[in-house]
Amino acid sequence: MTTTGATSPAGLSLAEVRSRTQLGKTNVMPNDTGRSFWRIMQANLFTLFNLIVGGSFALLLVLGYWQDALFGFFVIANVVIGVAQEFRAKLTLSRLAVLNAPKARVLREGSVAEIAVGEVVLDDVLVLAAGDQVTADAEVLEAHGLDVDESLLTGEADPVASPPGRELMSGSSVVAGSGLARVIRVGADSYAARITAEAKQFSLVRSELRSGIARIIKWITILLLPVGAIVVNGQMQAVGGWEVAIATGAWREATVASAASLIAMIPQGLVFMTSVALAVGAVKLARREVLVQELAAVEGLARVDMLCLDKTGTLTEGRMVLDSIEPLAGSMLDSAAEPLVGPELDPAAVAALSWMGADRDANATARALAERFTSPPVAPPVRAIEFSSRRKWSAVSFADGPARGTWVVGAPDIVLADVPDSTDALARFAARATAGERTVVLARTDVILDPPVEPAEGERLPEPALPAGLRAVALVSFREKVRDDAHETLSYFREQEVELCVISGDDPRTVAAVAREAGIHHDGPGFDARTLPTDEAELDAIMAEHRVFGRVTPEQKKAMVLSLQRLGHTVAMTGDGVNDALALKHADLGIAMGSGAAATRAVARLVLLDGQFSRLPRIVAEGRQVIANVERLAKLFLSKTTYAILFAVVFGALLWPFPFLPRQLSIVDGLTIGLPALVLALLPNIQRYRPGFLRRAARFCIPSGLIVGGTLISVVAYAYLGGAEAAVVQTTAVITLTLTALWVLVILSRPFTLVTSLVVVAAYLGLPVLLLIPLVTDFLQLGAPPLELLLVAVGASAIGSVALEVTHRLVSRGGDDSAGALAAARAARRG
Repeated sequence: MTTTGATSPAGLSLAEVRSRTQLGKTNVMPNDTGRSFWRIMQANLFTLFNLIVGGSFALLLVLGYWQDALFGFFVIANVVIGVAQEFRAKLTLSRLAVLNAPKARVLREGSVAEIAVGEVVLDDVLVLAAGDQVTADAEVLEAHGLDVDESLLTGEADPVASPPGRELMSGSSVVAGSGLARVIRVGADSYAARITAEAKQFSLVRSELRSGIARIIKWITILLLPVGAIVVNGQMQAVGGWEVAIATGAWREATVASAASLIAMIPQGLVFMTSVALAVGAVKLARREVLVQELAAVEGLARVDMLCLDKTGTLTEGRMVLDSIEPLAGSMLDSAAEPLVGPELDPAAVAALSWMGADRDANATARALAERFTSPPVAPPVRAIEFSSRRKWSAVSFADGPARGTWVVGAPDIVLADVPDSTDALARFAARATAGERTVVLARTDVILDPPVEPAEGERLPEPALPAGLRAVALVSFREKVRDDAHETLSYFREQEVELCVISGDDPRTVAAVAREAGIHHDGPGFDARTLPTDEAELDAIMAEHRVFGRVTPEQKKAMVLSLQRLGHTVAMTGDGVNDALALKHADLGIAMGSGAAATRAVARLVLLDGQFSRLPRIVAEGRQVIANVERLAKLFLSKTTYAILFAVVFGALLWPFPFLPRQLSIVDGLTIGLPALVLALLPNIQRYRPGFLRRAARFCIPSGLIVGGTLISVVAYAYLGGAEAAVVQTTAVITLTLTALWVLVILSRPFTLVTSLVVVAAYLGLPVLLLIPLVTDFLQLGAPPLELLLVAVGASAIGSVALEVTHRLVSRGGDDSAGALAAARAARRG
């Protein structure tokens, strides 16, 4: 026992508390769990896509053409999906923060009061006992065997002895003993708040889908100005010129035609369907206790090729288990106990270990004995000396019974320092320590300790000393409990060619031992991060070679993640402690455990609410499905963008009326792209991620779009030159475009399954159904084309379909699409 040697403080008075509260010296912590609702709205509403599509939507509404403004649905739907999903994640995190918020016990006016953490003020005296969390940075005033676990802050799993005068960091927890500590820093000034300040700066997750689509929108926006000028001028000239259009009011129809031409160029459905696919993936993961804080994070892990793992709380459960016992003076083991490695122990040792494991004041290591030694506890001891991290040992003394004598458990190099003939035991301990095992020695002496003496007020008792006559009985090894699902999960990532890197604040030897047990192939101890260079080039060289690190600081974790990214890796980082927050923030994908620190959960992109490491493969599967299906959708939508640009340029240059109304294009899009995309976006697909989806999409959509566009322009030119009326030309254009574009759907729906076959058949049947319903044809302003034009439209569409098929086979000969088709076929069969 250690104390300050002074009378215990009485704590602050209520007047002092009020004064500090008025001055703002309270422990109110910044508890940001993401963006505010207004910032979420801003990010989802004020985008380039919404500006273009929303502006056209508003223009048509102002002009009174609401029938042609159906595409505005995509703007509203995109905003609603994005805002709802992110705000839902924010609310879930807020609830988690409330549920995990600890209480604080403080000494005020001589009495202990339990208050909310935010009500703690500067200079408050915290009352600490085993199991309590340190709620503010504080300096120890009194300590009674006080040991603190700082693993959430430093990654170091071993408890730290905390004598009077030592600073305790907020976020750490008391694992043994008790004491009093004066608060020296509160709120944003505390260690935990400072270390997470950088992590709280908002940034979007890196997303190839989002960046690729953003590039597409950017390119189209650049094209809109010159193409838009050509289109608007062409439509004005088609109705008799600018002066005539303005004088007669024909400019309104010309504006509608121009809007139809420009909107057709923008793949608004691709943005919408990508949001749908990501949102559905997020909902599926939520049912499996995985919280997706940002939609694009669903695709993130599918792109990862380097998974960085924290040890404590991620690979391990954060508790110790008994590994083995190596008797040094063997006799017989109690028949009630489970046999352990090596010769058996005598009943006296078993009885002593059973008492130590059952002791209510046992530390986490001693409590692990209870799982293997279940014999009833022996008679009450004469004296028990609690474990102290400073002494490195504990003891219990029995006056009678099978365990008569004094038993000591502690660090072998301390307990056996003055014990003769202990060379062999120390050599065995050194070998185990080198292998990363956490080993203590069980020693015994016939000396009976004196009963404890109560100290007088203000008296300081001397530090307990080891009893004389000790002899080593056994080496007892403990290990951190590796998660049951860790080995299988890590094996999955190795099979998927994802490299694994363990980064921990714990001892490098312990980290290496845990990594080996979890199934990571690694020889020797881990790399000691205390020797890591600060130079980026030197750090990159080390990170390229080593995969297991110990004694890593929070700042080093961040630097290591950035180094791996410089080496070309897409990095995911898992963790649960405040010490992991910076690394999670800067990784391509941060994954936090639901039981971890609130700050860590707030900056992570994914939160495993139940802490199950085995959820990660399911996240990979969902991400792969999203990426593969969105790539297929991109080919579908960008083919439309290509032929829409061709339409706009050609008809604008020829000064011909645009052959579609916006509502007619909406219907064609619905048959050839929109409705099929709803199904294609959600089909099973386990194709591995391959970078460059935009390049592959361009290889497909540019030739496909040119063929579809050329087919339509040919038919429309034939109709215009034949003197057909506008309604007839538009109907012919709708038939031609629908039949030709549907073959693009046929190609992208392969390999055919029952679902994809039904989608294609339904799309083809949809065209005659629409043309035969008078109410629909009236709304779309379609007219019946003569038989000649109908045959020309069908014939040209057939030729265009053949050209699409031949071109696709030539383009895909390299094997990109065939590999994807095989993967999709396997997924479809499993589905």
